[in-house]
Amino acid sequence: MNVQAVAERLDDAAREARALPGGTTGLTTTDEAYAVQQALVARKVARGERITGFKLGFTSVAKMRQMGVSDLIHGRITDRMEVADGGSLDTTRLIHPRVEPEVAFLLGDVLRPGGDPSAAVAAVAPALEVIDSRYDGFRFSLPEVIADNTSAAGYALGPWSAPGDLGNLGVLLELDGRLAQTGSTAAILGHPLRALAAAARLAGELPAGTVILAGAATAAVPLPPGTHVRATVAGLGTVALTTDKGVTA
Repeated sequence: MNVQAVAERLDDAAREARALPGGTTGLTTTDEAYAVQQALVARKVARGERITGFKLGFTSVAKMRQMGVSDLIHGRITDRMEVADGGSLDTTRLIHPRVEPEVAFLLGDVLRPGGDPSAAVAAVAPALEVIDSRYDGFRFSLPEVIADNTSAAGYALGPWSAPGDLGNLGVLLELDGRLAQTGSTAAILGHPLRALAAAARLAGELPAGTVILAGAATAAVPLPPGTHVRATVAGLGTVALTTDKGVTA
C-alpha cells in the first residue's frame, strides 16, 4: 500500500468532485489510514490551506456499534472549509454532501491529555458540519473513512459565547424552514466535554486557538443545492448556511 498514492487519489477525487469506489484503496489498518490522512492534509497545506481545527467522528455509541468500532475517529479542518455564518457553500465542488448539527469549542489554552478539558475552553458555539465522502454512496471501510479525513468538507460556526452547562441541550436541524432532525448534546459521548477529552487523547496536544468540532448531535441529512440550513442549540443560539451552485464558500 502506497500512502502517497492513496492520498493523491483521494485528493484528486475531492478536487474533481468524483467519487471513488469503496474497497479499492488497499487500506487494512487504522495506522495506515491515519498515515494517508496526514499525507492528504499535507497536500492541502502545500496549496496554501491553513489548519484551523480538529474534528471528531463516531461520537455516538450507536454509530460506533454500527461500524463495529470501540473508539472515535478524528480529522482536520482548514480555513478554506469554513463558511461564514449565513453564507453560501458552492455545491458544485462536492459529490454528495450531507449536513449535521454540532457543538464547536474554541480553545483559549493548550489542551493536553489528562487535563481538565473545560479549563482550556475559551468559548462555545453552535456549528454545522458538511460532510462529503469521496467514496461512492458513502460506502467505505473504517480505514477508508479515516484516510478520507473523516469525510470533512465544510463547516459554519455560530456566535461564540462563554461556556456553560452543555450536558443536555436540545438541538434542531432545519432545511428550508422544515424540521429535519431533533436531538440533544447528550448524544455527543453523553456530554460534549468528553469529546474534548478524547480530542486531547487522540491528538496528544492541541494549541490555543484551535477550533474543535465535537461530533454530530443528530444524524446527518442530504444537502441539495439551493437549500437553506439552520441549526439551533438551546442556550447557544443558531447557525446557518445556504447551498448555492456557482458560489464559492
